Amino acid sequence: MVRNIGVAPRLAEALGIVLGTEEIPLRLRAWDGSEAGPVDAPVIEFRSRRGLRRMLWSPNQLGLSRAYVAGDIDGGGNLFEGFSALSSVGKFAELKAFRPPTLGERMRLVRTAVLVGALGLPPAPPPEEMNVTRWGRKHSKERDAAAISHHYDVGNEFYALVLGRSMVYSCAVWEDETIGLDAAQETKLDLVCRKLGLRPGLRVLDVGCGWGSFALHAAQNYGVDVVGVTLSKEQADFARKRVCDAGLADRIEIRVQDYRDVHDGPFDAISSIGMAEHVGESQINDYASKLYSLLPPGGRLLNHAISWNAGEMPPDPDSFIPRYVFPDGEMLSLTVMIGALEASGLEVLDVEALRRHYALTLRAWVRNLEENWDEAVRLTSEGRARVWRLYMASSALGFERGLNGVNQVLVQRPGGEHSPLRRREWM
Repeated sequence: MVRNIGVAPRLAEALGIVLGTEEIPLRLRAWDGSEAGPVDAPVIEFRSRRGLRRMLWSPNQLGLSRAYVAGDIDGGGNLFEGFSALSSVGKFAELKAFRPPTLGERMRLVRTAVLVGALGLPPAPPPEEMNVTRWGRKHSKERDAAAISHHYDVGNEFYALVLGRSMVYSCAVWEDETIGLDAAQETKLDLVCRKLGLRPGLRVLDVGCGWGSFALHAAQNYGVDVVGVTLSKEQADFARKRVCDAGLADRIEIRVQDYRDVHDGPFDAISSIGMAEHVGESQINDYASKLYSLLPPGGRLLNHAISWNAGEMPPDPDSFIPRYVFPDGEMLSLTVMIGALEASGLEVLDVEALRRHYALTLRAWVRNLEENWDEAVRLTSEGRARVWRLYMASSALGFERGLNGVNQVLVQRPGGEHSPLRRREWM
């Protein structure tokens, strides 16, 4: 008589094949109540056979992500613990795109699915997934607009829950870990203003202006006039209302416009905060040249962007982030970014790395989401809330491990006023 060992040990074997490791640093709990793995390890719960079926048809990061977004598996109360455990083993530790299973490994996955009654047709992807191959040429204006809408037009109320009062969706600058998210974001906005040398009467372009936070801070505190451009209609509506409520409609203009269509320069200064990640390596030289053309001699550009720090890694359009979070988004290395800025004719004045600051920012956003979970689900969907929780938690660990960085690169168009001798101007 064959002893029934339960589903969980078989799931552990299947998950090990997908992850590329024989040692699973997780406690697996299956839908039949069985468990397997170290008793004191973070718990992953497979709620249904469909979770294993997703792994069978997509034995990679995408299959696991789909299972989590759909609610087929759950990470328990603390995603950070589970990700931390996974980051040291198998394909997660190799920092490479997932190696497809061999034919023998695939047969073992099929056998496991048969044994636990999970064999079947591939489940439909969760509705939150976006297939980027449906649109036209990559980084065309139409495709970029669709990608931005997918990420940002999910509801201003939802973003307010996650981002807090500041409504800033980029890395904050923390004096220490206790000052709080809103204060850290205000510190960042002010730092950008000082680096740009803003003063009354200057005209500023804010590329990727989001919900208008930088434009408002710069106009209110430095007396400048600001043009903010975004491709998100929901962001623009929200920003315009904030501008009107602040009585600054004569000083701040918010446009739904591609930065490539801005032709009314020059601007004395340009801020690009968390926008260059959407440009793509194929377009980064044109991006830098366009911003150069909008500056007068001596005009400054502050480019604040995430970077990929872990060496060469080919883009994987079938991984979680491109499918669910940032379609067509690309993290470029600092070397590539500075190279493009310099090739356009811009002169580098300063580079500041803020990697640890982004880890703190992301953890704060995750706390906000988890503390307002029921409301976040009501405003969007459980799947959408799961997407944001998964991407922000995993990204926080990526910054803590040094896989990702974020850098403020301050450049100027040569000529005009001399640059400061020391950083005292903005420190």
